[in-house]
Amino acid sequence: MLKTMSPASPNTAAMIDFAGVTVQRAGTSIIDNVSLSLPAGSFVALTGASGAGKTTLLRLANAMVTPDAGRVSIDGADIAAADAARLRRGIGYASQGIGLFPHWTVAENIAAVPWLLRQDRATTAARVATLLDLVELPRSFADRFPRQLSGGQASRVGLARALAAAPRLLLLDEPFGALDPETRASLGDRLVALHCDQGLTTVMVTHDLADALLRAERVVVLDKGRVVGDGSPAAMVASTHPAVMALIASPIDQAQRLAALRGSGAQ
Repeated sequence: MLKTMSPASPNTAAMIDFAGVTVQRAGTSIIDNVSLSLPAGSFVALTGASGAGKTTLLRLANAMVTPDAGRVSIDGADIAAADAARLRRGIGYASQGIGLFPHWTVAENIAAVPWLLRQDRATTAARVATLLDLVELPRSFADRFPRQLSGGQASRVGLARALAAAPRLLLLDEPFGALDPETRASLGDRLVALHCDQGLTTVMVTHDLADALLRAERVVVLDKGRVVGDGSPAAMVASTHPAVMALIASPIDQAQRLAALRGSGAQ
């Protein structure tokens, strides 16, 4: 069962603003004059067809991509003026590829950012244990290596690592995209719970529109680098924009076909 979202603490979460942001590659706008304000404590899903600009927009928020025009700010401060490495250490980031260091244990992977922040060993060890609890992995997994983990377990470790430095902002790029539906659903539920419990601002890129509609409180739909839909899941389902309707059509059709199959099997 999905956990109902409660407002996150305004003292911990971060607000993000994209103001007239444009990113160009070889003369083509990957992000085309996008302006978005994401309030502190919100859970926002960025979705759209392949090549719509979802990942590029996400990476603008932690300076992994630099805009050709416009401004990205966190809590009113232009991130262009910040030290990029320091900025990223304060932002949780997890992607589909996960990127766990293969020769490091689970504990060492989770502790990577705390070590960079020069936290002492006792504090770091306690944080690792707490994070394993948060992502619902046994503490005995601390001594395992990535090759000893299933895909779902590795995704949980990636999420724990993203939360290791107690960030106010969590950026997720298709974090569960390669997982089977059952595992993805379980981890999606856990993500929503962590978002609420940790008082985060969460921005998640997903190509799975059903995942976006069921997890996020706000869905932003991109098409060719532009925002073509922005609102609650209910508003996106009711949208009449062609690009949004095309995205919505597939999960609705699948749900109807599954319902028809279930109905015919019950006869």
